[in-house]
Amino acid sequence: MKALVLAAGEGTRLKPFTETRPKPLIPIANKPILFRILEQVTEAGFDDIGIVISPKTGAAIAKAVGDGSRWNARISYITQPVAGGLAHAVKISRDFLGYSSFIMFLGDNLIEGSLKGFVAEFNTSQPEALILLKDVPNPSAFGVAELDARGCVVNLEEKPETPKTNLALVGIYLFTPEIHRAISRTRPSWRNELEITDAIQELLNSGKEIRSQVHQGWWLDIGNKEALIYANRVILENHVIPDIQGEIDSKTRITGRVEVGRGTRIENSLINGPVSIAEDCRITNSSIGPFTSIGAGTELENSSIEQSVIMEKCRIRNTKGLADIALDRGACLIK
Repeated sequence: MKALVLAAGEGTRLKPFTETRPKPLIPIANKPILFRILEQVTEAGFDDIGIVISPKTGAAIAKAVGDGSRWNARISYITQPVAGGLAHAVKISRDFLGYSSFIMFLGDNLIEGSLKGFVAEFNTSQPEALILLKDVPNPSAFGVAELDARGCVVNLEEKPETPKTNLALVGIYLFTPEIHRAISRTRPSWRNELEITDAIQELLNSGKEIRSQVHQGWWLDIGNKEALIYANRVILENHVIPDIQGEIDSKTRITGRVEVGRGTRIENSLINGPVSIAEDCRITNSSIGPFTSIGAGTELENSSIEQSVIMEKCRIRNTKGLADIALDRGACLIK
């Protein structure tokens, strides 16, 4: 099977961060979202991966990701000329996908755990599609599925005003090549996009079996600044391990799980994990509270901060009590 990762979105709700980089390259705990997705996809056994990119941001993604060798994978890039919807992304990827079954993963979603069980269920039950669902409090913001007693999908609706269930489509799907025929019969929605939910519904209408798996772990849909800060917290809480590669002076106190990158120097400071501090930072006379990531090349002096996302090459001086903030690359806070 192949993998298709959709990374062509503009990320308008995440501006100004997406003014300086594509949304999939925004770091969560100092690692780009897309890199975390590629780790998860390759861990599940996929090594032939297509990434759908846009003309505007595709070059930056291709430069950052490369040929896939760092994940022991082969990566192809497919340019989506217009924002035509998820099913349109599959349609323009047909040459790459050929007649292979494939997993599709949205490039701004992260989930807890491995995809191996999801893939195994698809291979065992052999439906035309297997979709991942999550019980959410606000289903009208997503595609919503109705299931029968066996977990088979009986109806799908995209962003319904009155949802019939709380089961949202997570943005991870497994398809057989039959999805291409369904997309060819799908008409654009009111948004003038080819919706993947409509294509899956077309499969249902033609009598094909669509199965589901309800995800029990966390799901992060990183759509705005608040979601970015929350995602950073969740990843730090679950994935940071103690790893001090920089220099820590004798006056600095570290508690909890903290990672510090090479070339970073921390002096007379308190670091209370979970915290991720990247390479070549300078931290002096400061306090970094839990659930904070500090990007490479950042300087922090006489300041305190917690539960925040600080990206690369920021300058923060003489600023106390910072919390729940996200600073883009190169930002300055100096008093």
